[in-house]
Amino acid sequence: MSENRKLKVFLPLLFAIVLALGMYLGHKMPAARNSDSTIFFANRQGALQQVMNLLKFRYVDTLNMGDVQEEAIEGLLSHLDPHSIYIPPANVQAVNEDLDGNFEGIGVEFNIIRDTVNILNVVSGGPSDAAGVLTGDKILRVNDSVKVAGKGITNDRIRKLLRGPRNSTVKATLLRGNRQLDVTIKRGIIPLYSIDASYMTAPGIGYIKISKFAATTYTEFMEAVRKLQKQGMEKLVIDLRQNGGGLLDAATRIADELLDGNKLIAYTQGKSYPRQDYKCSRPGIFEKGALTILTDEGTASASEVLAGAVQDWDRGEIIGRRSFGKGLVQEPFDLNNGGTLRLTIARYYLPSGRSIQKSYQNGREAYDEDIANRYTHGEFLNRDSIHPVDTSMKYKTAAGKVVYGGGGIMPDIFVPFDTTRYSNLLTNLYTKNAFGDFVYSYYTSHADAFRQYKDPGTFNRQFTVDNALVNTFRLHAVNNGIDMSKMNAKDEEEIKTRLKALFARQLWRSEGFYLVSNGSDPVIQRAVEELKKMK
Repeated sequence: MSENRKLKVFLPLLFAIVLALGMYLGHKMPAARNSDSTIFFANRQGALQQVMNLLKFRYVDTLNMGDVQEEAIEGLLSHLDPHSIYIPPANVQAVNEDLDGNFEGIGVEFNIIRDTVNILNVVSGGPSDAAGVLTGDKILRVNDSVKVAGKGITNDRIRKLLRGPRNSTVKATLLRGNRQLDVTIKRGIIPLYSIDASYMTAPGIGYIKISKFAATTYTEFMEAVRKLQKQGMEKLVIDLRQNGGGLLDAATRIADELLDGNKLIAYTQGKSYPRQDYKCSRPGIFEKGALTILTDEGTASASEVLAGAVQDWDRGEIIGRRSFGKGLVQEPFDLNNGGTLRLTIARYYLPSGRSIQKSYQNGREAYDEDIANRYTHGEFLNRDSIHPVDTSMKYKTAAGKVVYGGGGIMPDIFVPFDTTRYSNLLTNLYTKNAFGDFVYSYYTSHADAFRQYKDPGTFNRQFTVDNALVNTFRLHAVNNGIDMSKMNAKDEEEIKTRLKALFARQLWRSEGFYLVSNGSDPVIQRAVEELKKMK
């Protein structure tokens, strides 16, 4: 092996050793919890910077030191759990915005269709709305000189041009019909909502869809519950399907609103972090009404804390499929290169004492393939196919019901995956974005007709996707290379539901989409059935 090759192989290991030493020293230094990050870096920076300087000024060839350092960090983390990750500087802002619940920009949703930036939605009351931007407008130029139409444009490039500090301005040249117009938009704070929908799904039964747990989630949840209670809600469905988690504090605060007394919600504990209990501390807004929580294989982390606490205290029924199985707590450490290290520092445990973290002893690849293996083994379709269930991790709920740790949360009522909603034809339509392109085009050319519907409920009751509209969509799909000759009755019914839901999304964003699409959702139908049985 040549000397250069030896050094190339050795560098990541060297940096890993230095980084590990810095982490060790950082945790050994006495400090308050809130100042861990400062001391951590004060100790690591000296040794690592010495190595970096030697390589930068003494090494025979020129190295990209940033790349080498990032490779070393990722190499070290690959030997830890799957959720200890390094976030490069370029991605930190987007990750933080998602958890903060807002970003600074102009308040539009866009997509690139045929090399042109099309405005799909304008945030009501946002900067673009105030500037007169309309759904259906096309962006041709930004700040006079930057052309954004034509080949080579990307969503990331457009996003960087449109986003910027609050109160700064961006000038955009729009194409509206056959007319060009210039608008100046003053950027502002744009909310990223984590409650996707809240509405009455049946008489006396409310529905709340939580997509993530961010800094604003608790406030959004309280507003949603109060709104539904004014509409007569006595029972509640909380939908946590495909909710990958987020801030633990947001989940425990919502749990506090559902559980009474001073019940334990969860606790965290790690080798270097003493046990910390999260308990109910105040009277909750919905402590007595019948409750169901919907889960699936995408329900993870903070979502599992909420669902698990409800299950362990027998507060409500968990309906759907087994959750993901993430019971690890990460703490962010800001790095001096602008990146962030999210390091697992503890495990969380549910009130019964169980940890639902699934095993990662077989490596990250096996861990990442777990969900696909569940589908292959038939777990999505049959509760009895769930594999493996570690019967040694047996616990009991407050009422004595047996629950298990070590692999996610098992639902009290299993509802299989509806394979009929994803036939080969429908999958082809989804992957080629046939629905999105058609709905946008049809909506913008019939906007006046859609404005007659004042709210999602009225739209859901009165709007019908008739055969003429289906045939128009079929022609659109065929013109885009999709074979529609094998469309059966079930496919046609699903196409009608999807089109109607997406039209509702154009008008009322996610609230409209879920109100329409949930009408044929078997998991929600089962939840409503169960709630009707409860007092």
